[in-house]
Amino acid sequence: MMSGVEIAVELVALVVAVLLVTAAARKLDWSAPLCLIAVGVVASYVPGVPEYELDPEVVLLGLLPPLLYATAIRTSLIDFRRNRGPILLLSVGLVIFTTAAVGVVAWLVIPGLPLAAGLAIGAVVAPPDAVAATAVARKVGMPRKLTRLLEGESLFNDAAALVALRTAIAAIAGSVSLLQVGGDFLLAAGGGLVIGFAVGALAALIRTRLEDPVTDTALSLVVPFVAYLAAEAIHGSGVISVVVAGLILGHKAPSMLSGRSRLASRLNWQTIQFLLENIVFLLIGLQVRRIMTEVGDSGLTALELVLICAATLAATIVTRIVWMAGIGLARRVFRRHAWPWRYSAVIAWAGMRGVVTLAAAFVLPADTPQRAVLVLVAFVVVAGTLLLHGTTLPVLVRRLKLPPPDPAEDALQEAAVLHDMTRAALEELEKIRTPEDPEDIVERLRSRLQHRSDSAWEELGRQSALTETPSDAYRRLRLRLLEVEREKFLEARDSGMADDDVLRRILERLDIEESMLDREEETVPDSDRELRTPAATAGSCKHLTKNWPSVEPSSPDVCAVCVENGMTWVHLRECVKCGNVACCDSSPGKHATEHFHDTLHPVMRSHEPGETWRWCFVDKQLG
Repeated sequence: MMSGVEIAVELVALVVAVLLVTAAARKLDWSAPLCLIAVGVVASYVPGVPEYELDPEVVLLGLLPPLLYATAIRTSLIDFRRNRGPILLLSVGLVIFTTAAVGVVAWLVIPGLPLAAGLAIGAVVAPPDAVAATAVARKVGMPRKLTRLLEGESLFNDAAALVALRTAIAAIAGSVSLLQVGGDFLLAAGGGLVIGFAVGALAALIRTRLEDPVTDTALSLVVPFVAYLAAEAIHGSGVISVVVAGLILGHKAPSMLSGRSRLASRLNWQTIQFLLENIVFLLIGLQVRRIMTEVGDSGLTALELVLICAATLAATIVTRIVWMAGIGLARRVFRRHAWPWRYSAVIAWAGMRGVVTLAAAFVLPADTPQRAVLVLVAFVVVAGTLLLHGTTLPVLVRRLKLPPPDPAEDALQEAAVLHDMTRAALEELEKIRTPEDPEDIVERLRSRLQHRSDSAWEELGRQSALTETPSDAYRRLRLRLLEVEREKFLEARDSGMADDDVLRRILERLDIEESMLDREEETVPDSDRELRTPAATAGSCKHLTKNWPSVEPSSPDVCAVCVENGMTWVHLRECVKCGNVACCDSSPGKHATEHFHDTLHPVMRSHEPGETWRWCFVDKQLG
């Protein structure tokens, strides 16, 4: 039995290896899961490296619930409802189809394998792991709809596969009727849904009353395990329970948690997900030596093993392609809205397998016929799909020329939402202020709200001659001032001028303000790309829908009033009724808004190159 020190050393070694390999993979632009598996395979044959045994119970109970929960709380419940049909077709229909097809192939190619055992390995390799697929999706700029479909599939396909595996294992031991199979599936799904709703609602009720971020985060760490164990106790699906609880809490987070709690929870769960996902891929590679040792006693030749693994891997890949082709054909036959064929092609090729597949293989009972061969098959499917799909999926996405998320359109949506939020806040400020409230405080609030809205609009129109917007200048100057303040803080700390608790509070304020200023580097849209108003934020007021006649702009590239007064503008706007070109509200003069107040011409459009979005001053809507 290992001592506590040995266990601690092994855990630290795993974490350090994960950090080094992922950092190297990121620098070399390689697939981190593949690199981790490769390092694990090599390390498993190095003398002196401890044998890490991947206990299936540890994976299914210790790793799977937090990984699913971390994904679920970041998944939009609105998008999930909108795409529930396609998600169910992939997470349930495709899993059952893969289980049956791969099970028959395994039964045919593995000597002496019962059909029930073949169906068991079919269930083992059925659920794709969307972690690697979505990592590739974000890296190459896959359309968000595809990314969300893959994430939604990964939330529920594990549940369907584990239920199918449980049924197949029961069939290996004895006879199982079709009625019993249906009953088990309904119990698993229904029990998981009920427990997930109950745990999610109870946790939301408790977390609403918690104000301490530490206590709230600690409670969130318990939720996935409570949901999983409670569902399994009534023979329901722990996976479904965890996913449902995570979707509910993720949806309610903006209204039930404080800002500090949301920040703490987000960072903690991102860290947990990063470590668990990557440790699992490393552990998968470390199992190879043990798997090969067990396969040596199977009595099969090396050629037979290669053919068995190749046939199962091919069947796993082909079944997904056939399923997606069948869905597309059925939708066209029944005149239903079909995915573009390019979307179907990418989804069909995004079938990387991962941790659940290998963990489920180890769940197979010890007396399962050809168990060692089935475990080897599961490993080959995981490694093979990661290698084949992981290296070619980016090429496929680029060749099909799928439209990536448009950062300019994102910026426009952000500006529109922030504008509405700012307008509502300013209106509320006028309602709640009292004569006793100092005017300078009210003005400071107005200025801060307006600055936030203006900075979002300034992210548009980057093609203009102005290289630095007012918000950029404010950010640059404030960051420099924060550096000076931090230097003075360090002097106070080193000289013992103030108590440590006081210093920690001051440093927390500096950190919060810096985090608000330090925006991520954003991709500037191509100047050739036309920036239109997104359908999701398009207005429908009568002024925007009116067919305005074409007019000549009063100026090609300047605000005449700014030029006359010796002022500088940020972006230019054009009145659609008379063609007057004037500066935006982020500019000191705000002459476009002044033009509206003088003339009551209701609609202006962007006068920046490549932008065609419009704004109604009357109804405060984009169109």
